[in-house]
Amino acid sequence: MSPPVSCPPSLDPVAAARWLAKPLSAVNSPWLHEEVASRMQESLDFIKLQPRQWIHWEPLRGGVKAHASLVQRYPDARAWLACEQPRHQQEAQQLCASKWWQVFKGPGRRQQVGQPPEQSADMIWANMQLHTCPDPQGLLRVWHQALAVDGFLMFSCLGPDTLRELRQIYARAGWPAPAHEFTDMHDWGDMLVQAGFAEPVMDMEQITLTYASPESLLGDLRELGRNLHVQRFAGLRGRAWKQSLTDALMSLAQTQADGRLSLRFEIVYGHALKPMPRAKLAAKTEIGLSQMRDMLRSSGGMSAKD
Repeated sequence: MSPPVSCPPSLDPVAAARWLAKPLSAVNSPWLHEEVASRMQESLDFIKLQPRQWIHWEPLRGGVKAHASLVQRYPDARAWLACEQPRHQQEAQQLCASKWWQVFKGPGRRQQVGQPPEQSADMIWANMQLHTCPDPQGLLRVWHQALAVDGFLMFSCLGPDTLRELRQIYARAGWPAPAHEFTDMHDWGDMLVQAGFAEPVMDMEQITLTYASPESLLGDLRELGRNLHVQRFAGLRGRAWKQSLTDALMSLAQTQADGRLSLRFEIVYGHALKPMPRAKLAAKTEIGLSQMRDMLRSSGGMSAKD
């Protein structure tokens, strides 16, 4: 197994914590997050397990519309909206009580803010979360503890090829990086195994967004996040710097046939299972009868009547 990975590289944990505590809209999530969630849901078509209860981790940032789609996909399951920040918990609670949300509360659909008892969730859905997390290894362990045996994790995050065009502009101008480095999908696979998950499946795709002006591009980036690089510029930038950035972006647009600005986003997708825990072997190992039955059932060694 590979050694533990420091992830995400170059991220300032203080700045990340401040960003994660930022007030969020209880109705509208970032467009890109909703689009990624929609694509991630396509993978659920190949999963036979129907969750009895599942956790949507940070739904306000991950995708409010995506949550509604998941509730419709699993109408008989209990859905938990897990928010680490008290303010986000209140906003999620207001969302559940709103008239707009009543559309998605048909018979058998149960939703509440919080988390179920440990080791009882059948699915954790975490969209576009890990790349801004100050302690992703710790969060993966939390998710592992929350899942029941044979439960599964679905997540997405930004990959290292994200904002390549903007990084090149900053590098040519001699400015500090516009964002921290994002983690490669193979490193995420290693960390899943280190956290106790099994059968990790990693995938990635690139989404290119185009913009008519530098202002629309920068406005979209402000909605998606902040520069969390540990060596980012420490003070406020002036009008002259903003004009230099705008000019650099316009020169980039002039290289395109349609004259539009484009930004690349690498999206990493991950899926993994929580396996039956293995008994730790020692010179003398004692295994309870109930634990042995669970292990045998998991390996197919007992018939239904046993």
